[in-house]
Amino acid sequence: MERITAGTLHTSYQLGSLVFTALRDGHVDMPTTRLRQPGDKVFGDDFPTQVQLVSGQLRLSVNAFAIDDGADVTLIDTGAANTWHPSMGLLPEALSEANISPDRVRTVAFTHTHLDHIHGLILANGENAFPRMSRLLVPRAELDMFRSESRLSRFHDMAEPFDGGQRLQEGFEAVAAPGHEVGHTCFRTSSGGKAVLVWGDIIHVPSLQFECPEVSWEFDADQAQARASRLMILAHASDDQLYVAGAHLDSPGVGRVVRAGDGFVFEPL
Repeated sequence: MERITAGTLHTSYQLGSLVFTALRDGHVDMPTTRLRQPGDKVFGDDFPTQVQLVSGQLRLSVNAFAIDDGADVTLIDTGAANTWHPSMGLLPEALSEANISPDRVRTVAFTHTHLDHIHGLILANGENAFPRMSRLLVPRAELDMFRSESRLSRFHDMAEPFDGGQRLQEGFEAVAAPGHEVGHTCFRTSSGGKAVLVWGDIIHVPSLQFECPEVSWEFDADQAQARASRLMILAHASDDQLYVAGAHLDSPGVGRVVRAGDGFVFEPL
C-alpha cells in the first residue's frame, strides 16, 4: 500500500485497484481519567510517562476513511459535524482536499454509533452531507441506538443492519469486535492481494495501548469485552500482516501492527 497524495487533512494510498483515503475530522481533548486499568481503576502517580499530554489532557485524533473503486466511494464513519467539540467537523474540508466529491459517496458504514462517528451525515448548516448516499450500514446490535438520535431522524428508515462476519460488498467484510460498544465492528477491505482493517475505536491512546493493551477506556460499554476484542484484533492484524486504520490513531492513522513481548508496536505507514 503506497501513498499517492497527502495534505493537511487527508492521505491517500493505492490498495490494489482501490484508493484508500484517511480523512481527518479534527481532534478531541479528554482528561487522563478516561484511561482505565483492569478493575476500572484510574491512573494516579503511576500515570505512564510515555503518554504525551496537551495542556494536561489526552489529545485524540478523529479520523474517517474512504474507499474509492473508481466509480463510487464507501465512507467508514463520518465524524461529529458540529455536535461535539469545535475542534471537530472538518470532514467536508478533508474530502475536498482529497478531491472526493460528496456526491460520489454512495455507501456509509458505521463502526459504531457514538456521536463522533455518525453525526457527520448532516452538515453544520443542516443539509445532507452525502446527497446521493443509497446505503447506510449500521451494526444490528446498535440499530435502536442509531434510531434514538433525533438529529439523524431523516436517516432512521434508511439504516440497513448488518452483523459481524457479513460480506457487505465485493472485498468488504464486517469483523465483530464488541466491547467499546455492543455492536462495535471493524471492516476489512481487500484488493490485489492486500488488505486493510479499519478498526474504529480498538485503540484510543496509541502511545500506551499498543504496549499495554490491557488498558481500557472509561466510555467502553464493557471494558473486559473491549479488552478481549483489542487483544484479538491486534493479534489478527499482526499475525495476518494486515494494514490497519484507526479512528483515534494519530492522523492519518494508517500502518501495521507487530508483536513486541507481551504487547504490540504500531508502525505508521
